[in-house]
Formats: sequence, C-alpha cells, structure tokens
Amino acid sequence: MKARINGIDLAYSDDGRGLPVVFLHAFPFNRSMWEPQRQALSKHYRVIAVDLRGHGESDAPLWRYTLDQFADDVAGLLDHLKITGAVFVGLSMGGYLLFAFHRKYPERIKGLVFCDTRAEADTPEVVAWRFALAQRVYKEGAKAVVADMGPKLLSASAYQAKPDLVQRIATISLSTQISGIVGDLMAIAERPDSSQDLSDIDCPTLVLVGDGDVLTSPDENRRIAEGIKGARFEIIPSAGHLSNLEQPEAFNTALVSFLETVTIE
Repeated sequence: MKARINGIDLAYSDDGRGLPVVFLHAFPFNRSMWEPQRQALSKHYRVIAVDLRGHGESDAPLWRYTLDQFADDVAGLLDHLKITGAVFVGLSMGGYLLFAFHRKYPERIKGLVFCDTRAEADTPEVVAWRFALAQRVYKEGAKAVVADMGPKLLSASAYQAKPDLVQRIATISLSTQISGIVGDLMAIAERPDSSQDLSDIDCPTLVLVGDGDVLTSPDENRRIAEGIKGARFEIIPSAGHLSNLEQPEAFNTALVSFLETVTIE
C-alpha cells in the first residue's frame, strides 16, 4: 500500500488488529527485513512496517535527508492511518529515527523498542567513513554497501553457515536506490547525540541487541537501557547486527513478552 505523505509516495504494510506496532528498518534496507516479525505478530497486533523515503517501494527523491524528516513522514503516515499512538520498533538507523521521533512526537508513543543501535553521535572517524562510502556508492552503486557492510551485519558463524540469509540481505541492499543510500548516510552522520535525551523517555522501553553485534555493541545498547528509567535490556544469543533476521524466534519471543506489558488506553 502507498500513501501520499509530505509530497512523496510512502509505501507500507498494515496487517492484523489490536495494539499498533510500527517497525522502522535499518540502513540500507526496507520493510521486508521485518517479514519474520510481521508473520508472527500480526495474529495478535496491528503490525505496520514502513518503507522510509528512499527505500523499497517508497519514492527516493534526490535531495538531503534528515532523521527529523523521516520522523515527520512516519507521523504523517500515522495521521493517514488514523493512529493516535503506537509502539515503535527501530533497528540500527530505525533506532536513530526513534530518538528523533521521540523528540518531536512523544505524545504518540506507547512504547519503544531499540534494537542494535546507539544513542551516541558518530565520531569524526565514522563520519569520514560514511562520507567515503557515499562517494563509492555514487560511483559504483549499491554494491559498494554490500561489499563494505555485508560481513558486519551477521555474526561470523552465520555469515559462513547461512548463505541464503547472506544472499537475502544482499538482495535487499542492492534494491535500494543510490539517492536513498546517500541520503541515509548524510542523515545518520548529521544526527545529534541522543544520550542526554534518555532520561526524558518515560514510556515502556525494551532494548535488544545481538551478542555478536560488531556495529552497535551490546555495551552501547546497554547504555541506552541504563539511561531510561525502567527499561528492559535483553541480549539475543548467537546473533549479529540484524538480530531480528538471524535469530527471529528469540527476537520475537522477547518482543512479544514486552508488548504484553503495554496497555491500550
């Protein structure tokens, strides 16, 4: 499905009934990365997965992207769907987006699930890496992202033992338009440090991370949970950065256990 939001066509899926749960994908993926969660949760919840601008079936305008812009797009989609409040699940870039969304639209949040992400801003070295990757993508296409990030997205064992999953991740990445990839890299590099915002989050919160995540470490995720009063923290065993795809059953079990504690007002 698509909706006209903030001047672009935004693609999304909307399945099930009950408490709305909105899934926000990682860089450089799209809503299809949440398929194991959509299938498992839509029997009991209203599951909404969004293709952020520049991704999947959404428009990919050639211009500067920001996380605040992504937040406005998500809020516009909720307005379109007549949803006043939801639980939001964001992995990696999706987690960065959750911080921006909380700053702008805290009244719409019933719960937050941060997955394999971090609160801190990029170091100068990481910003330089993102700039260099953007230049490579502009010249070489999405294959530059697959070559650079592919081995870092899963645990070392899964990267060797699960070729179908490796190929699936590569296929999703390769489908992303250059304008979306470069826009993401700018948006992520320019994001503020959200560490100081953690104490302002007062909704039910869960933080999940793969024990083998080399991009956003368990310690970085633990700091998010420690900064939010009452937050739950769980480590997904035998999982890397894309913990929801590498260990979907353990991920879904932790997520459902949390969602059962969130009430619909």
